[in-house]
Amino acid sequence: MSGPTQAPIATIFGGSGFLGRYIVPRLAAAGYQVRIAVRDPIAAEYLKLAGAPGQILPWPASIANPAQVARAVQGAAAAINLVGILAEKRVGDFLRIHAEGAGNIARASAQAGVGRLIQISAIGADAASPSLYAQSKAAGEAAVRSAFPTATILRPSLVFGAQDQFFNRFGEMAARSPIMPVISGSSRFQPVYVGDVAAAVMAVLSRPGSEGACYDLGGPRIYSFRQLLEWIVHIVGRTRVLVPIPMAVARVQAAVLEHLPGKLLTRDQLKLLARDNVAGDLPGLADLGIVPTSVEQIVPAQLARFRPDGGGVFGL
Repeated sequence: MSGPTQAPIATIFGGSGFLGRYIVPRLAAAGYQVRIAVRDPIAAEYLKLAGAPGQILPWPASIANPAQVARAVQGAAAAINLVGILAEKRVGDFLRIHAEGAGNIARASAQAGVGRLIQISAIGADAASPSLYAQSKAAGEAAVRSAFPTATILRPSLVFGAQDQFFNRFGEMAARSPIMPVISGSSRFQPVYVGDVAAAVMAVLSRPGSEGACYDLGGPRIYSFRQLLEWIVHIVGRTRVLVPIPMAVARVQAAVLEHLPGKLLTRDQLKLLARDNVAGDLPGLADLGIVPTSVEQIVPAQLARFRPDGGGVFGL
């Protein structure tokens, strides 16, 4: 008589962050035993409530430590790398985290016989980009492909949702400041809902033929940066002046701000902002059977707290 079937293990690196809080519950609902591999397991404790007792386990692991990474993927059926940063604390952090760390995960996963590996990259990943962030994302994709050729790469555009750092930041700015600075206002974005990115992860895990593929994940509509700021001001019910900031002036400001706590703006981010961030010719959400969620469906309620009345919500 055979014993009970062991639940498959999914190791999710960086699972305590913005994306992780949407992916971990889906993994648990799909029957996975989930290891949340993070430097600070205490920060992932809240996610244990997303599954049955003992199903979700915070796991100490730094992606910079190959031995810790190897232990985290031992016996896993799937590994997912969500780890990423928007600004460097130390020179070289982009490459250490986005490229070397991703390579450590891919090599350990291949050696451990992990069946599926998903690498979260970004639209705009490009070895020829002037941005170190975009260069390092491309280097991470190359490192993963070299060690684990059947890995699936997901490239989201600007990700939005309740905890995002874009709409929340500019919503608060619109509530507090009479002026909204506009840098590279004509640059285009295709915001994608965090829940759709999580759904894409789950679709890849269950969809034969997605091995080795790369997907651009963008929402249903493209906006210029200025259009997004105008819409945010409208949603929070304020009257604000949008002031174009010349790039030369923005670089001077960023040179100061990038050395302050919080790194509100860096010179590397300006290089990213100067380029469009929209899906290209690669497969996308529709190819994974996902109908993309619009900004207008989610963000008005998200930003309601920034309205003068603190809750009235309306759209365009």
